[in-house]
Amino acid sequence: MQTTADASSHYDVLVAGFGPAGAFAAGLLGAKDYRTLVVDRSTTVYDKPRAIAIDHEILRLFDNLGLAEKVLPYTAPFTASKHFGAKGQLIRQIDMVPEPYPLSYTPSMVFTQPPVEAAMRDHAASFPSVEIRLGTELVDFTQDNRQVSARIATAEGETATVTADWLIGCDGAWSTVRQHAGLALEDLVFDEPWLVVDVRAGESGLAKLPDTAAQFCDPARPTSFLICPGNHRRWEIMLLPGENPREMEKPENVWKLLAPWLTPEDGELWRAAAYRFHALVADRWREGRVFIAGDAAHQQPPFIGQGMCQGLRDVSNLVWKLDAVMRKGAPERLLDSYGTERKRHVTELTAKIKAIGETICIRDPEEAAKRDAKILAEGGGRPRVITRQEIVPPLSVGLLSQVETPARGTLFPQPMVVKDGKVLRMDKVAGTGWRLVIDGRGGPAPSGLVAGFAADRLTTVRLATTGETCDGETAITERDDVLAGWFDRHQVAAAIVRPDHYVFGTARDRASLDMLVGELGHALGCAA
Repeated sequence: MQTTADASSHYDVLVAGFGPAGAFAAGLLGAKDYRTLVVDRSTTVYDKPRAIAIDHEILRLFDNLGLAEKVLPYTAPFTASKHFGAKGQLIRQIDMVPEPYPLSYTPSMVFTQPPVEAAMRDHAASFPSVEIRLGTELVDFTQDNRQVSARIATAEGETATVTADWLIGCDGAWSTVRQHAGLALEDLVFDEPWLVVDVRAGESGLAKLPDTAAQFCDPARPTSFLICPGNHRRWEIMLLPGENPREMEKPENVWKLLAPWLTPEDGELWRAAAYRFHALVADRWREGRVFIAGDAAHQQPPFIGQGMCQGLRDVSNLVWKLDAVMRKGAPERLLDSYGTERKRHVTELTAKIKAIGETICIRDPEEAAKRDAKILAEGGGRPRVITRQEIVPPLSVGLLSQVETPARGTLFPQPMVVKDGKVLRMDKVAGTGWRLVIDGRGGPAPSGLVAGFAADRLTTVRLATTGETCDGETAITERDDVLAGWFDRHQVAAAIVRPDHYVFGTARDRASLDMLVGELGHALGCAA
């Protein structure tokens, strides 16, 4: 993977950091044949689990890159999470939406990070346009209105200067890129010490443990329990005032904390690490030709497992916009929508995660009893079931229609479709660029929209009835009425969908569709 190309080479994009966000960014750029340099001071994938949850949006993006089949062997469905109150009573349950799944993948999944991260790195390295230098870190950089000039250094102290049109900082919570770009972090006011414990459970241990994920909202010591792939089990345990985080990481103290569930004979202690769960977001995500993404741009508590997902959403959002500016004539102002969209989305989701965390972390027994009563009352006196998918918000600002149409900013569904006798995911048939998806059961005819902007930017996809053919369009016949149900639920006849699968806007008739197409053409600097 290490290369020895001329250090003075110029690149389209320099990516600092080769963790999940950096590897995904490099893969996205490589798939579009951009000359990309990735640097990371680590030489190998960290061999212990950190992130453990991904969702159907991320699996869909993996599939678009040809990565899903390499990742799926290391995943498993995220079991329902039962929340137990101060007296051990069930107070609510967090589950996932039922089948047929809206994006065709299991909506919530757990995974084993080391092999998944390795697959992402291997995928990025497979592209001839991507150069990877491990054991090398970005030290500092300067920029002007044409390029970024960065100084990089190896562990042996050798330095070199490289230039790139753009720099993406995916270099973690202590990001050098963020600091050198002068991008400050805003504190969303959450700071709690927790111990994260990973165990490879043996047969005796598995027999003792719950068969679903659990959140023990015990004011004496709030604790999360998660079921990971295979025999991997995780606990996230709140540390109490006066407890030394480094001391609590020691095996003898970890096993004392796990005593209600396991003994050392029941499994192997894989990892124990103390963290402070923070809620932070960068005030700005761009400075000229420099962007930040992933943990460099935000950190949130882990209570619904969205940390890594957020970082992959970041780079997915950014890379297609860079591509639009560099090759497709879009105005550079489009890149400002990256930070606008992602900051709002991260902030809104972090607020929800923070609220869940604050509820879990109540230490006062009386307040905990009031919490339990309130949560049960919200369910009409019974434990309420909510889905993880309703916790993740839509996009609400940025490159969206200025008219607040139904479903604007939400993820567009991906049904299973029937094509030539085969059942495939819709993206395999319709592609992943800008799409105009029309309800062929009676929606507006697309004739006339293929001129100008729409001809080379907008793929027309028609939901067809069985046996129907549509000249000049991609016709799809779905298996489970996911898309038909979506059109009916939102009472729309057409949708314009972005390359990252978010809905730009929807229309109920031909006139509103014409306006929507014209609005998009203006936003992208094209004539509709």
